[in-house]
Amino acid sequence: MTPAPFATFALVGNPNCGKTALFNALTGGRQKGANYAGVTVERKEGLADLPDGRRVRLIDLPGTYSLRARSPDEAVTRDAVLGRLRDEPAPDVILCIADATNLGLVLRLALELKSTGRPVVFVLNMIDIAERQGIGIDFEALSRSLGLPVTATVATRRRGLEALLDIAAAQAGAARPEADAGWREPSSADVRDAHRQARDILRLAVRPPLRPDTLTGRLDAWLLHPVSGIAVLLGLLFLMFQAVFTWAAPAQDLIEAGFGALGAAATAILPAGWITGLVVDGLIAGVGSVLVFLPQILLLFLFILLLEDTGYMARAAFLMDRIMGGAGLHGRAFIPLLSSFACAVPGVMSTRVIDSRRDRLTTILTAPLMTCSARIPVYTLIISALIPDRTVGGFLSLQGLVMFGLYAAGIVSALVVAFLIRKVFWRGGSEPFMMQLPDYKRPEPANLARNLGTKAWAFISRAGRIILPLMVLVWALSTWPAPPPGAEGPAIAYSAAGRLGRWLEPLFAPIGFSWEMVVALIPGMAAREVAVAALGAIYAVGGEEGALAGILARQWSLASGLSFLAWYVFAPQCVATLAVVKRETGGWLWPSIMFAYMLALAYAAAFLVYQVAAALGFG
Repeated sequence: MTPAPFATFALVGNPNCGKTALFNALTGGRQKGANYAGVTVERKEGLADLPDGRRVRLIDLPGTYSLRARSPDEAVTRDAVLGRLRDEPAPDVILCIADATNLGLVLRLALELKSTGRPVVFVLNMIDIAERQGIGIDFEALSRSLGLPVTATVATRRRGLEALLDIAAAQAGAARPEADAGWREPSSADVRDAHRQARDILRLAVRPPLRPDTLTGRLDAWLLHPVSGIAVLLGLLFLMFQAVFTWAAPAQDLIEAGFGALGAAATAILPAGWITGLVVDGLIAGVGSVLVFLPQILLLFLFILLLEDTGYMARAAFLMDRIMGGAGLHGRAFIPLLSSFACAVPGVMSTRVIDSRRDRLTTILTAPLMTCSARIPVYTLIISALIPDRTVGGFLSLQGLVMFGLYAAGIVSALVVAFLIRKVFWRGGSEPFMMQLPDYKRPEPANLARNLGTKAWAFISRAGRIILPLMVLVWALSTWPAPPPGAEGPAIAYSAAGRLGRWLEPLFAPIGFSWEMVVALIPGMAAREVAVAALGAIYAVGGEEGALAGILARQWSLASGLSFLAWYVFAPQCVATLAVVKRETGGWLWPSIMFAYMLALAYAAAFLVYQVAAALGFG
């Protein structure tokens, strides 16, 4: 039987201090995520073994600059530290994690944590970078000034972990359950006093770098410039979308060939009849048509992870702050909007870092307009089927240009919608955005590979949990009931799916959608990429042979394909997104408003695109 942890350690620190990297290094694979009881903020918990064999529980709390909480995330960190959360006892020891190269703000946080009366260990993470820059840190003076034990770690290389756990375990015995009973939130005067103390400690215990990171300064002169910085950011985004098409093609061909061979093998082994149809036309064709886009999704995540690990992502937030502020979005909205490029669900959840409820609602309502990874299979399928594979200007991929345009359309529409929301629902400017810019760092390959593997598994498991059962349903609806004796045309036209599609087709005729496209939209509400799997299953059941992109090239007009792309730029979000918006806003009012306005935008955009394309002769 596994022994119960003898103590709980809570990791607290400023954003971008390497706190989560340290948590991952300490816990390894023994961690899990959930929500705190009664609130929607996510909690991460894991286990670590002490050198003497005892086990401790670690909690990774949301990043904060102060216990003077102003956002839901910061409030959870404060309440967790003080033991005010329901069914969540106060931690035995607080590990205050600091970026050793940038101690300005974290010293104030350490003093506030000390004021709770709980045992605190001050952890200088990224000490290797500080040493490389020649930053002199007097550990004894720092410990004496703070009145706290001080230790150093390098999370990405697992340096200093045993010493940290030893010191924290020794402090655990000093924990007093009543310690924070008399704590009160710092006043403005308390904050100013803590600032002065932090400056004095910094002067006393920290020597400026002998070898400053001049590379960061030189790069920022260009990368934070209002003209060259925006140009570089757009260039990086453009490169990313070009790479999604050009670099992923060989791996996609292999996956497509693999599923083709799997389908042929299943046909040869299984007896003729409905079982073969279910396995080959439903499961293999449906799931395979989605998994073929895994290389492209991984390339997108690779770029995002590289930008985060190098420290550039914070610069991108800084550059976008002025643009977003003009549209009525808070500067902190950049992170939720950026997260929505992966999935709108974590994007909506990460709006908790925004203090104002109005700013938070504005961000929630616009986050699903960002092009999430679930749209990538839809975009790349239609583009590869209907947009010629040729270069523009001798080196730019036309398909990549179209993909870039779709992403740009989502970003621009989010800014326009945010502007209108601020004008219609509530007025007033957004609050200024304050943040620290970390030094540029070299990404750690092992950490990069681990995170990329997590993203890959999340996509594959999603295919198993969501797409697989939906493909069984789509196949069944596309197969039954069987056509009557003597019926003409494909059997699928007489099925439940065919009849439903034909019934709804007149409603979608003005935007150029065929009944097959209409049917694919319905399971696509569960997850957008399911629309691709549904199309694969529908055409397979209908007797079409070959790769799905080739089928669409034969069956669809360019006008219909462009209309389908326009629909998915604004397509009403998946059920999971609606559910999390309902949870974050406390009711169905705002999810209903979101669904209605996005449905109207999707239809209007598809109508405009189809009619213009048809008028130009592409119908």
